[in-house]
Amino acid sequence: MKLAFSTLGVPGLPVPEVLALATAHGYHGVELRAHPEEPVHPGLAPARRAETAALFRDAGVELLGLAGYARVAAPGDDAPVLAEIRDLLRLAHDLGAPFVRVFPGADPERPREESDAIAARRLGTAAEDAAALGVRILLETHDSHRTGADAIRILGPVGHRQVGALWDVMHTWLGGEQPSDTYAALAPHLGYVQVKDIASAEDPTPLPLGTGVLPLTECVDVLSRHHWDGWLCWEYEKRWYEGAAPLPGLLGAGREHLLRVLGEAA
Repeated sequence: MKLAFSTLGVPGLPVPEVLALATAHGYHGVELRAHPEEPVHPGLAPARRAETAALFRDAGVELLGLAGYARVAAPGDDAPVLAEIRDLLRLAHDLGAPFVRVFPGADPERPREESDAIAARRLGTAAEDAAALGVRILLETHDSHRTGADAIRILGPVGHRQVGALWDVMHTWLGGEQPSDTYAALAPHLGYVQVKDIASAEDPTPLPLGTGVLPLTECVDVLSRHHWDGWLCWEYEKRWYEGAAPLPGLLGAGREHLLRVLGEAA
């Protein structure tokens, strides 16, 4: 498996500095948070897109994906959601990123079946754009659909190879789902896996990998047993927890922890 980290852990950091961290600490790739607060977002001019892609190539670091914020199961018209996804897809294409992340974001007051159908319809439509651009849309296990069993209610009806799943290990754990069950649900659709660690279900403050309560070892064991060889991406949520320790000082130990867990699983 290859290792990456998300720029959610280094809010606003310029891309050259992000790449310097990746190379210094031995990470194969980076997931970019695609938001107006960040250096890379859908409003980026064409010249800056080309410059950013060149920075990644020159550094020998892969751009794993763009973490967008489109909510595919949210109530309302399809058009704004589809426009947001298409903007992300074009940005990913221009940068050479294989994946874009979207959220479910269903209204908990609405019937589950209605929200599932809305999300499947939108993803099915956007899948054609994704195919044309050579990018894959990944629905993250998050918010209203935090388990693999939840996500598959959307992904199953879509049934398109350009639409898959992003397994966030925190949300499936918070949803009470065992790693083996998550993998069984998502395996045909799995794009990559976001790893992290937290203090407790009541306190999701990000912690160094291996120092919290999340079942990282079990998740990696499941992936290894099934010979899955994709990406593990450390999503350290520094942006939302200003009091958390700075990520740069944790990257080296985090990589060592993941390598140790991978070695034990093998």
